Amino acid sequence: MNLNSSQKRHLRALAHALKPVVRLGQKGVTDAVIAELDLALERHELLKVKIGATEREETITALCEGARAEWVQTIGNTVTLYRRRNDSPRVTLPGSNAG
Repeated sequence: MNLNSSQKRHLRALAHALKPVVRLGQKGVTDAVIAELDLALERHELLKVKIGATEREETITALCEGARAEWVQTIGNTVTLYRRRNDSPRVTLPGSNAG
């Protein structure tokens, strides 16, 4: 699923008040982090992840690919990710036929 600009804008507005749910440690993106992120996305759909300052692009790519999530935005060391739930999605995207 690729998000268009209006959908990203909508998700950014929804994510504004959220606090980071997942924080990366010194070891970076590990299988345990991906598993935790997967669970968090299944529960929340939209969440923030606190990452380290080094190798941000690679870290964001690894998180998105590992958790099958869409990147919404990055502000500083905080990344906002989205993955639509298959069963009873919470977030309705504008201009989306699926939800």
